[in-house]
Amino acid sequence: MKSSIAFKIALFVAKDIYLKEALLVFLGGGLGSLSRYGVSLFFIKLSNWQFKPTVATITANILSCMVLMLVWLGIENGRLDPSMRFLLLVGFCGGFSTFSTFSFETFQFIRQGLWLPAILNVGISVIACLVVMWLVYRSGAPLPSA
Repeated sequence: MKSSIAFKIALFVAKDIYLKEALLVFLGGGLGSLSRYGVSLFFIKLSNWQFKPTVATITANILSCMVLMLVWLGIENGRLDPSMRFLLLVGFCGGFSTFSTFSFETFQFIRQGLWLPAILNVGISVIACLVVMWLVYRSGAPLPSA
């Protein structure tokens, strides 16, 4: 199986398995966080709409669910090295997905008495992420290869 450059660097640098895993999580988390920042910038530049931070959060959560399912399927089907879960699932998806931000934004809506946006945020986020994961799982989409 082919491996990514970040994966090869982490394996070369670290001798201890836990250190290798930690380096992969660190690299993936940084890439995921930068990607999340990019999604936020995209929506900030896109409009002056009041709820654009929430739309950015929902978008990041949906995309992260899609990436997570594709990577998980790749590992389950033997097309990706199982160690890639540290780089992509724990690291990238952990840095990219923003469930804590989602919870905070929903809390802020409730605190401000904005019940409809709070309910829509929870409903859209949960349902859309589950639907995307199911669609990717059922689609037979080409799985990534390492």
